[in-house]
Amino acid sequence: MNPRAVLACADTRSEWIRTTLRDLVRQESPSEDRAAVNAAVDLVESLGRDLGGRVRRHRQRAFGDILELRFGPARSNRKPILLLGHLDTVWPLGTLKDMPWREEKGRYWGPGVFDMKAGVIMALAAIGILKELKLSRPITLLLNSDEEVGSTVSRPITEKLAAASSAVVVLEPAQGLACKTARKGVGLYNVQVTGVAAHSGLDFERGHSAILELARLVEIISGFTDLSIGRTVNCGVISGGTRSNVIAQNAAVEVDVRIAKASDAARVEKLFRSLKPSDPHCKLHITGGINRPPMERRPGTIALYKQARKLAVELGFDLPEVSTGGGSDGNFTAALGIPTLDGMGAIGEGAHAAHEHVIIEHIIPRTALLAALLASID
Repeated sequence: MNPRAVLACADTRSEWIRTTLRDLVRQESPSEDRAAVNAAVDLVESLGRDLGGRVRRHRQRAFGDILELRFGPARSNRKPILLLGHLDTVWPLGTLKDMPWREEKGRYWGPGVFDMKAGVIMALAAIGILKELKLSRPITLLLNSDEEVGSTVSRPITEKLAAASSAVVVLEPAQGLACKTARKGVGLYNVQVTGVAAHSGLDFERGHSAILELARLVEIISGFTDLSIGRTVNCGVISGGTRSNVIAQNAAVEVDVRIAKASDAARVEKLFRSLKPSDPHCKLHITGGINRPPMERRPGTIALYKQARKLAVELGFDLPEVSTGGGSDGNFTAALGIPTLDGMGAIGEGAHAAHEHVIIEHIIPRTALLAALLASID
């Protein structure tokens, strides 16, 4: 496998990448809109078939279908590589009116272009390069439909396919110029307080404020943060009360938790379950937990990263690595012990923001890297 030949082959696909990425971005696909996501699935399924992909659609009711495309020999002694991504975005239907697809200042702009439709198109282009260069090997491309809302439906499918694969390459966008060799685990807790309502003027003494109790708890919960071990706890959304002249009967807080080590999950759970109200007339109801295990920097991932960086140098650029606080479906595969390299998609900025874009000049080299890496993994 000649990296320069791969790069030259990738360069011939620049116009195909542009037009197919444009079409995919223009097909809006918010997680909550099953029909819209399925329209994006239809588009990518057609592109995959054109490349000789064998299609399996995991039909869903609550979310869009999950698309599994298999390439290379149907029977092989080599385990497949799992290319992992998602087609859902955070952007509601109609966002294109204010954030239209456009090409400007050396960038492609539009909802979902960076997170992570460019990565999907780059993966298809990389598969096309291998096909043209006759570098056949089994590859599975799995595109989920619920990643932005927790991957509750797709997780079992992701884990099953990962367990049968030699490695996982995640098509999420890069962080700066870097791929991701570690991610924090993610959790969400909801702490609900039920107090005793009363008129704040006539019966103040009879009331027991859920808001006051929650305020005390927020201080305690925020204290669960321990930066020395990479744990952060953020009380992000608070609700409660009905009127200023009513002592609040109900109040709640949504809490985001990030952990660097899987071993910290049990400790976090114990901390939340140990919470007690200081006012005995108030009651607590706690739900949630850690829903994405951390992606820890383990030997298999390190070896995969070193191989990718070596290939990047041969292609003429450096590939740094980074640890990030955000989660992805790669968290699930890494937790199974499968070598997982994340952030192998596009370079750009503005995930989940109005200035979302990808930088055009990096697309071809990164696509070539993706193809070279796929060809080099045993």
